[in-house]
Amino acid sequence: MSVSAAHTAAFRREVPQEGRVYAIRDPRGFPAPRAADGSRAMPFWSKQSRARRVVGAVPAYQGFDVVEIPVSDWLDSWLPGLRRDDLLVGVNWAGARATGFDLTPAQVAGWFAELP
Repeated sequence: MSVSAAHTAAFRREVPQEGRVYAIRDPRGFPAPRAADGSRAMPFWSKQSRARRVVGAVPAYQGFDVVEIPVSDWLDSWLPGLRRDDLLVGVNWAGARATGFDLTPAQVAGWFAELP
């Protein structure tokens, strides 16, 4: 299993346990960097500690604040908004370059369809 696959599996497991996801933002807003193929993804993490680690380790994200989002808000508002804006969901990005899997909002929402 790749590192990105392991981080994705952790996301799927930890989000229901935590009851929230975490994003990062600065005064300009939430990042959604463009990939080499032209797609854009907004990153989310399943634990505050994971998001803080990226903010501390990745120069492009230093100075960003970690934002807690209740999972119900994320599922009901954020994911539909990302879909409308043609953005992907970055899942538990990690490492010195903050990389990981980028999936469609529908794929990610499907993981949590059974949550109350």
